[in-house]
Amino acid sequence: MIARELPIPRQLQQELDRELAPGERVLWSGQPLPKRYTRGSWAAVLFGIPWTAFAVFWTCMAFFGTRAIPGDHAMAMGFRWFFPLFGVPFILIGLGLLSSPWWGRRKAAGVLYAITDRRVLISEPGWRGARAVKSFEPEELQTLERTEQADGSGDLIFSRRSWRDRHGDHRATAVGFIGLPRVREVEAQLRKLIAQTRPPAVPLS
Repeated sequence: MIARELPIPRQLQQELDRELAPGERVLWSGQPLPKRYTRGSWAAVLFGIPWTAFAVFWTCMAFFGTRAIPGDHAMAMGFRWFFPLFGVPFILIGLGLLSSPWWGRRKAAGVLYAITDRRVLISEPGWRGARAVKSFEPEELQTLERTEQADGSGDLIFSRRSWRDRHGDHRATAVGFIGLPRVREVEAQLRKLIAQTRPPAVPLS
């Protein structure tokens, strides 16, 4: 069964066409569900509520508290006006945390997943119109891991990339299709690609 999704936007379709090699066919293409793709951002929202509230409170207290500083010389006036500004960056960080679901949905609208007869593609938006494209050959695909919700949506992880951070600790990142509307159908399509490109087993003599 071929998984069928809603047509992807024309701009993303053009991006996909430019990525294809001569003779390469698209077996499936789609995009993540925004509500599934951004589900992890709600933790940032919960953390951002007290963060932003305290940052606003501190900035207001600093502003009104410094009004009582006497003197018209430059140091006193500078302290009254510039000390409260130290809270502004923390307010901006809090606003970024609170708006993370919106940013996540905006990014999800530009994410493109595709399975061709030769490989798997993940294309994500970057800064200033740039795009980050990850390509996986069938032999690179590791054990498939499917996480499925009650409505049939879910994640399909097919690779894990590991590295060591600056402290020497081992880190790993799951790579795959996140927030698929019908994850089981896409998994079937991906398994078909792996089976078609796998060399036939040599019979035992």
